[in-house]
Amino acid sequence: MPESPAPALHESETVEFKESFDREVVVSADALANTRGGTIFIGITDRGNVVGTLIGTESFKAWANTISQSTEPRIIPEIEELSRDGRAVAAIHIRENPLKPVSVRGRCYRRVGASNRAMQPHEIAEMHLQSVGRSWDLTPAPNTTFADLDTAKIADYIRKANETGRRNIAADESPQTVLQRIGLVDGNTPTWAALLLFGNDLQRSLSQATIHCGLFDADGISVLDDRMVRGTIIEQVNDAMEFIRKNIRVAFVMTGEPERKQVWDYPVEALREAVINAACHRDYTISSAVEIRILGDSLKIWSPGRLATGITLPELLTPHASVLRNKGIAQVLYDIGWIERWGGGIQKIRITSEAAGIPEPVFQEDQGFSVTFRKDVFDRNNLVRAGLSERQISAVLFAKETGKITNADYQKLADVSAATARRDLKGLVDRNIFAMKGVRKGIFYIIKPRQ
Repeated sequence: MPESPAPALHESETVEFKESFDREVVVSADALANTRGGTIFIGITDRGNVVGTLIGTESFKAWANTISQSTEPRIIPEIEELSRDGRAVAAIHIRENPLKPVSVRGRCYRRVGASNRAMQPHEIAEMHLQSVGRSWDLTPAPNTTFADLDTAKIADYIRKANETGRRNIAADESPQTVLQRIGLVDGNTPTWAALLLFGNDLQRSLSQATIHCGLFDADGISVLDDRMVRGTIIEQVNDAMEFIRKNIRVAFVMTGEPERKQVWDYPVEALREAVINAACHRDYTISSAVEIRILGDSLKIWSPGRLATGITLPELLTPHASVLRNKGIAQVLYDIGWIERWGGGIQKIRITSEAAGIPEPVFQEDQGFSVTFRKDVFDRNNLVRAGLSERQISAVLFAKETGKITNADYQKLADVSAATARRDLKGLVDRNIFAMKGVRKGIFYIIKPRQ
């Protein structure tokens, strides 16, 4: 038997290792079918050690039958024998299933990194809708009629869509006809997207469709300002941005132009993009509000629901195709120029933040999805407010620009003796601004990484 190409020596979203065929292999097959497909290698430990397995034609048939009979819709695996390090290994290939989710004895799993995770009911519903080309927000909202929509808000959408040129709507088309044409009304019944975008009293039908904004003290414990933002998605975004502007600092910089330049703690354009993304792409079936938390040195925007099926966090941070959870909402926000279709929102946030000189935002899946903006605490204004001397400020700015500073660098920079330089630099270490690296003559200082 020829030696096979070596599989990766680690498990991943598409690779699973098992010492032997057992019940967990079926769960892994289900998770792979519900995600992107992949391969289960039998005869390799989870640490990548090849132990081999006893296999044969009857084994393959039994394994394939076990997987097929335990799953609904049935998974039909492809199994082949390989040689790895001179030992027999089986490779069970699982294709991504076109109709999802696939279940194992009534439970559904998906692949998250290198592990299998049981899916929650709202994830199951969303995955099924996506697999048939639909989304939750385009389903009819029970017990509602067109009278529950605000025609003035629809008229405003029509005006803005015509202004952007992304949708041409004739002046004689009625609001109801317009929404029917773009799939936001089913007969006389609005979809959830229509209510979220144009509803008279949205929260009566969907109480969790809100944005909870809070300003906290430096310790992140005491609440200094608190607001629950309600209304339609468009109203929520505008009101949330008003709350943010009220509670972050702005400086006015002279640039030589007739008007002074406004410099905020965080770039407002990036914040607005993040708030729009949270309102557009959140999972509205989860009974939680979008949260905006403003702390002393950071601002976090959290939205309910993990990333939509079909996109992972690493892919989100690279150029990627647009994967939409709420197709109706996204369509309207695209029409009025609030979002782009091509998955560029995250890149826009990153580029705008870099241009503003703040650290790169942190994107996480933490029982939902969040983006955290952090201030550049080491700019001159913040260092002055922190009580640093001009000499110490020059040291921080030097280390920030070059990556490090030595005692000799500081002596030249501040025109001081070696002893004074040592004392000043130690003071910055004591204040947790610098970290000292190296030993003896190789000692240097860097800005201490922030936790």
